[in-house]
Amino acid sequence: MNLYKLTYKPLGSIAVLVEWPKLIDPDILRNISLFRLKIHADMGEYVLETVPAYNSLTVFFDTAKIKYSSVVTDLKEIYATKDQKLITANTLWKIPVCYEEEFAPDLEHLAEVKKLSVKKIIELHTEPLYDVYFIGFLPGFLYLGGLNPKLEYPRKDLPRLQINPGDVALAGNQTGIYPRVSPGGWNIIGNSPLSFFNVDETPPCFALAGDKVKFVSVDQLRHKEILQEVQDGVYNMESEIYE
Repeated sequence: MNLYKLTYKPLGSIAVLVEWPKLIDPDILRNISLFRLKIHADMGEYVLETVPAYNSLTVFFDTAKIKYSSVVTDLKEIYATKDQKLITANTLWKIPVCYEEEFAPDLEHLAEVKKLSVKKIIELHTEPLYDVYFIGFLPGFLYLGGLNPKLEYPRKDLPRLQINPGDVALAGNQTGIYPRVSPGGWNIIGNSPLSFFNVDETPPCFALAGDKVKFVSVDQLRHKEILQEVQDGVYNMESEIYE
């Protein structure tokens, strides 16, 4: 597991911030995911929660049971081990997206500046398997890696005051889905009829860090049908397990 030179920093008095090289990289994501599993397997008695990001992992610990210095020592020992017997089983989620004009106010402009057809933009966006790196800044907002470089485009200089739930957007080298009404400066190219955060479900967001996402293009009629199925609680999202 000891593939990278990590740094360990205190985060207040209740957590350790573990940092990898400052890259958005699938190998770093896998390394973080494996380390996270090992931490919970080996330190579950002391660790309250772990929160992953693109190139870091925050480890919250029980201060009544263990000191900061001991946590860091244990973390370093776990990371140094060559034991990789844990198998990470994650989920590939297939997310329907309607890219038609009503749901894609920035798609025509993106196609124009990229000198690509709208059809090609959609093809390039639905082609990859995206990695789920972490969830934030809004509950249920999936930070995804794997965008085709041909689609990279800066965020808007003037953000919109209101983004609709399910809006699929691009900014820089990232793509993501807004889970709820909010302001936002990303370029909107489609909309998904799914619900990405529900406090009445466990977990409230179906995807987890380390999972993968595949966008599937649907027409406006199917978008409407799925939206109704979601509201009625009968929609079954397509997914599959991979290791």
